[in-house]
Amino acid sequence: MEGTNPLSLEAIAIPPTSDKPPIGIIVMLHGWGANSRDLAPLASLLNFPDFLFLFADAPFPHPQVREGRMWYDLNSPDYQKLPESQEILTSWLRSLEGSTGVPLERTVLSGFSQGGAMTLDVGLRLPLAGLVSMSGYLHCEPQPMGDRLPPTLIMHGTEDPVVPLSAAHQARSVFQALGVAVQYREWRMGHSILPEQMEVMQRFIEEIFEEIFPTSVESNINKP
Repeated sequence: MEGTNPLSLEAIAIPPTSDKPPIGIIVMLHGWGANSRDLAPLASLLNFPDFLFLFADAPFPHPQVREGRMWYDLNSPDYQKLPESQEILTSWLRSLEGSTGVPLERTVLSGFSQGGAMTLDVGLRLPLAGLVSMSGYLHCEPQPMGDRLPPTLIMHGTEDPVVPLSAAHQARSVFQALGVAVQYREWRMGHSILPEQMEVMQRFIEEIFEEIFPTSVESNINKP
């Protein structure tokens, strides 16, 4: 899936394995210096045969890493390009219903590290099904839009040398104060992703979609 305008993104698309139209979308945003291929293997760890997976490339090339991308420049004191990246990501997410037929209310936004930060920053501005932040952080206090706040799963490593555990605790506190339903988990690990996290993410998404779909559909969400 390629962007067709300046406010769009290129992404790896992994279609449903059920050969049916997708009932939901799981979007994953990579970290600083990685690209869309970095998180794509995670799709095989999540048992959602009726979902479309989208692994987006950040809009800007990384200054040091060949083929690396960034959502904004971490080395700049004012997070240069962050507002532009927020606008691009928001516009792209809004465009997905037109290109996939799946509304935002059935779309889960997730991300790792800088991608987790973008998820926490942009996610409350849209009527998304849910948010998942892995080793993420807040840029500032988010500004929710609308009455419905997407339930949020925050996961972090207790020994993370890149994004300190305190950043996850802060995000949890801020989101809870805003009235967001937050699930929080931490593991004894560094700045990485464990298979166990995908098991937690699986259950989190199942719970969200059990509330969205009637009983006749609930039983088919996680069946191969």
